[in-house]
Amino acid sequence: MGGLGLAAGIIALTLPVVGGLTRSDAAVAGSAALLTLVGLHVRFVTETPVRRAGSWWIVAVQAWLTYLPLTVFGAAWTPVCGLLAGSLLVTAGRIRSVVLALVGLACGPVVLAAPDPSMIDPLWAMGAPLVGLAEYALISLAGRAAALGEARTETMRKAVALERRRFTRDLHDLVGHRLTVLVLKVQLLDRLVAERDGKAREEVNETLELLRNLAADVRAVAHGLRSSSLAGELGSARSLLESARVRCQIRMSCRDLPEEVEEVLTHALREGVTNVLRHAEARQCSVHLLERDQLVRLTIRNDGVRPRRPGDAGQGLMNLAERLSGLGGWLEATSSRTGQFTFSVYVPRKK
Repeated sequence: MGGLGLAAGIIALTLPVVGGLTRSDAAVAGSAALLTLVGLHVRFVTETPVRRAGSWWIVAVQAWLTYLPLTVFGAAWTPVCGLLAGSLLVTAGRIRSVVLALVGLACGPVVLAAPDPSMIDPLWAMGAPLVGLAEYALISLAGRAAALGEARTETMRKAVALERRRFTRDLHDLVGHRLTVLVLKVQLLDRLVAERDGKAREEVNETLELLRNLAADVRAVAHGLRSSSLAGELGSARSLLESARVRCQIRMSCRDLPEEVEEVLTHALREGVTNVLRHAEARQCSVHLLERDQLVRLTIRNDGVRPRRPGDAGQGLMNLAERLSGLGGWLEATSSRTGQFTFSVYVPRKK
């Protein structure tokens, strides 16, 4: 739309010049000069300057082609002063120059000071600033529309990237945990069946429940919904650890946590329990959730730590650190020579 408006304005401005030149003896030379002037003008006002106002030589040549032909073509050439006014105002807008803007507004009326008044059309000379302002407004609006379009595209791209990141993170943290638990349950079920243990049927029921929870988790991740609570995850952690023959002690001394704090602690608990099952041969595990001075701390301590392989520190801790940083929290992980591993998460309580 900006290009069409610019073209229409230039055509409307040059028609009087062409009409005047057809009655002149130098019509061919005037038409060639006019085509050159219009071509340079269009190139200048439509270019995309980078760290510069534009091609200054084009402005200089355009000024030369604006004033010098007045001595040859007379009053018929006066309307092209509007093109020069437009170029100077566009340049003034790019470099934020008030002086240049005043020069642009004066480039039409200044020709009224010519020694021979008959070679000047006073109406076009006085109207040149209005023509220049109209062109400047048109170019500015087109540029702002293009910038807004680019900003909207960039915003949409960032939104898509954030949603993709959320989906990947939640898929790993939630569904990945469920799959790990499911594998452990199937391994336990296989052992119980081999031993003809009567608990096999109970484990089958728990495995089926895990599968149902997994289906619900996939739906929750797809729609960005929360699918579990901290209290429910604590109960699930106790049941899971005990089914893996790990004695579990849970101590909780804080209630009514803000939703965002509870959510990140739920992910932290899930990640900590998964690491106990995957990276340790634990016999004992303690989970403490305490609050002191508006700081909530979740600590998971277990024994039976195995030496970590290079690829063991994976995406889970990175995702958790990202969630914690959004709330001003952090995590710590330490191990002792006796095989004790402590995993702690600190989250400021939001009011």
